Amino acid sequence: MKFRRLASAILLTGLTLGTTASQADGLRFFPGLESGFKSAPSLALTAGVMNVTAANDNASFVYGLDFNMNCGLIQTPDNRIRTHLQINRVDDSGVKATSIELSPRYTVPLGGGFSVGAGPVLGLVMADNGNNDKNLFGYGAVVGANFRKGIYYSGLDLRYLNTKERDNVEFENWALIAKVGINF
Repeated sequence: MKFRRLASAILLTGLTLGTTASQADGLRFFPGLESGFKSAPSLALTAGVMNVTAANDNASFVYGLDFNMNCGLIQTPDNRIRTHLQINRVDDSGVKATSIELSPRYTVPLGGGFSVGAGPVLGLVMADNGNNDKNLFGYGAVVGANFRKGIYYSGLDLRYLNTKERDNVEFENWALIAKVGINF
């Protein structure tokens, strides 16, 4: 079961990177240092459901913040890479965890302010199962849909995050997270 989830995450990330690689001839490195670069940041409150595999429990409530902007490290000619930084918190069924996740996503505009995007996720999970308190490295994949119009921003993410087990603490999870916020 765990292998299928990991394989799905790798496939999703591979498809995303393959799409990005097709535009490699026009990639710009460190565009954030260029004059005229627009980061177009957004900040949103998040809420959703998380299913933690190790907890063998039903979905738990998760909440947090999402900050995203045009990536300033690597960018396509048409500014399709957005970097998301999320802080999520879950406190349910004896498991408390805070995760900090970084996710560069290749996005495709659909028109009318809508876009979809996908990419890899790297994270740090500070998990406490009541017996142990550990910091765990996490990796995975995310796919999301966003709506940006004027000052209004909203979105929906489906994310998988796998963590390395450490001293009997593990926090492999799936999350479905809704976002609502503002564009700057």
